[in-house]
Amino acid sequence: MDHVPDPARWRILLVLLAAIFMSLISVSIVNVALPAIQDGLGAAESQLQWVLSGYALTFGVVLVAAGRAGDVMGRGGIFLVGVLLFTLSSVAASFAPSAEWLIVARFAQGVGSGLLNPQGVGMIQQYFRGAERGRAFGYFGSTVGVSVAIGPVLGGLLIDAGGPDLGWRLTFLVNVPIGILTIVLALLWFPKPMIQRSAHAGTALSTVRLLDPIGSLLLAVAVLAILWPFMEARSSAVTWLLFPAGVLLVCLWLGWERRFKQHGGSPMVDLSVFRTRSFSNGTLIITLYFLGMTSIWVLVALYMQQGAGHSALEAGIVGLPSAVLSALAANWAGNRVLRLGRRLVIACLYLALLGLGLSAAVVFLHEAVGLSVWWLLLTLSFIGMAQGTVISPNQTLTLAEVPLQYAGSSGAIMQTGQRMGTSIGIAVITAAVFSLLQATSWSTATALGFALIAGVILVALAVAYKDLYDRRGGATPHA
Repeated sequence: MDHVPDPARWRILLVLLAAIFMSLISVSIVNVALPAIQDGLGAAESQLQWVLSGYALTFGVVLVAAGRAGDVMGRGGIFLVGVLLFTLSSVAASFAPSAEWLIVARFAQGVGSGLLNPQGVGMIQQYFRGAERGRAFGYFGSTVGVSVAIGPVLGGLLIDAGGPDLGWRLTFLVNVPIGILTIVLALLWFPKPMIQRSAHAGTALSTVRLLDPIGSLLLAVAVLAILWPFMEARSSAVTWLLFPAGVLLVCLWLGWERRFKQHGGSPMVDLSVFRTRSFSNGTLIITLYFLGMTSIWVLVALYMQQGAGHSALEAGIVGLPSAVLSALAANWAGNRVLRLGRRLVIACLYLALLGLGLSAAVVFLHEAVGLSVWWLLLTLSFIGMAQGTVISPNQTLTLAEVPLQYAGSSGAIMQTGQRMGTSIGIAVITAAVFSLLQATSWSTATALGFALIAGVILVALAVAYKDLYDRRGGATPHA
């Protein structure tokens, strides 16, 4: 049967993008607000680490289960619950009387973000087809770029305006009007009912079975075990025993999902989706991309402030052209992804490598001959363009052959890969840079950190070439 476009699809997309903007701007604002939070609440460094990582941890843990819940019970309703939780926890964070309170609020924010984000990807899959889907994911990528661009600058302005105690609280309160507007528009525009019983579920018990609670729990604990050592990198070496335990739990989850399907169940992730080469290759590409490239903004912020002696606001401004170009490039690529395909992603991975090489040269020459670090405004722009033309097109290409009934959970698998790549990459690459600082300067250590990131991107490039080969008939697509 031919797909009949929903006339409300663009309004629905607007609501989705508003919520995703809110959840992403919260991440980039907090990075700038950490010193003010430390002063205002007297927080220890370990508590600041949890203000950052607690959000990422709970976000990653609930993603796939939330995606499956949306597939089964209705994406609109789960999305609305996520937005409501995120908004309420933003209020709680802004009024936090202590660091412990703020950490708990950040945990809740992560859960809210983990609930709403996979519904956004799933609903784009649901309401858009063909070239329109590429355009929708292009707008999605533009939203990511704008939120990354505005976050640090807005955070710096709010902290300057509000002072050391009120300023950081305003960085959380800024989410509240966006959240309220999103909830109102969702109630007006989303198809009803927003929570619904699956057509395959005759009773509440069978609905729970469709949610695959055992599979959800196994994967959640596995993600928690894998990420925890990287979140607590400075703690006891014993915590690293959790990593192999997490890998074992992933193996148990895979075994459970196969067994559950063999016995007539509907697993949270149909593992046959990984036999779709476009999905498995694309998921690996984006995991590797996030493993490397998200670390560059941490290194730039550290280098600008601690290595080059600039302020937090200046450290945010140096990435502003990059983020704006990322937003523009995502929209441009979204309109061309179906025509250019994987070649677009490959070309822009090379662009990322160019940006990394030029940025490393600026940092090195700043120390060697006094070259201005503000040349980073130009060199980081190549990375911004690459980001816009890698992330959104890869999402379109990766999910193109995924069955609609698994759109939410499959999109969440991709996002889980991104979160794990981000957490592991930042922990490993920043640790390597700090180790180098014991023997060399900030400029040399940062340049070598960029080289390490480039090595990861080269691996992603190899996988992208493999996917191009598969798509040209070098391998059976569902082999």
